[in-house]
Amino acid sequence: MKPYKKVFKPCLDFTISLLVLLLVSPLLILLILVLFICNSGFPFFFQERPGKNGRLFKIVKFRTMNDKKDESGTLLPDNERVTSLGSFMRYTSLDEIPQLINVLKGDMSIVGPRPLLVAYLPLYNDFQKRRHEVKPGITGLAQVNGRNALSWDDKFKLDVYYVDHMTFLIDMKIQWMTFKKILKREGIGEVGAKVGSVIYDSFTGNIK
Repeated sequence: MKPYKKVFKPCLDFTISLLVLLLVSPLLILLILVLFICNSGFPFFFQERPGKNGRLFKIVKFRTMNDKKDESGTLLPDNERVTSLGSFMRYTSLDEIPQLINVLKGDMSIVGPRPLLVAYLPLYNDFQKRRHEVKPGITGLAQVNGRNALSWDDKFKLDVYYVDHMTFLIDMKIQWMTFKKILKREGIGEVGAKVGSVIYDSFTGNIK
């Protein structure tokens, strides 16, 4: 596993990310122009996330929400700020494409535990912290096995399982399963939003 993890996987990540960005560059340019107009000159969304060993980096995605606030000046819930275009981009996963830039920079991998919020860092127990032993990914084992329908406990178990069993074949399988799920539009939902009868809650650290 070590030769793959240390040498082949980073090279594969870089090569695939560069090729995909080049292939979809006309679409990216179009999306940037449309989002620039729709979002008052701000097509991208940046946010600090913890990477390998908890090191912070700025994740980049296409902007899918506006900055609408309530009467007290507090931002409205995420699901109330998603624009029509943003909803379509999330539905098709187009908003995730700019993260390939994070992969090129070495902050992320194509496959790995999804980078969660910085606010969650002090809430992790020793087992949950192990998800940061590898680079975070655009997609991961939890995303192809239920995604937001999973409990936080199950998500962490899958993340750590991936850390311990990372191989080329597993990465290829996860990428293929991700592609199929995008085509079928499976498991797409936002934290704090309601999809069907399931409400996706923020992590509070109150699991074993």
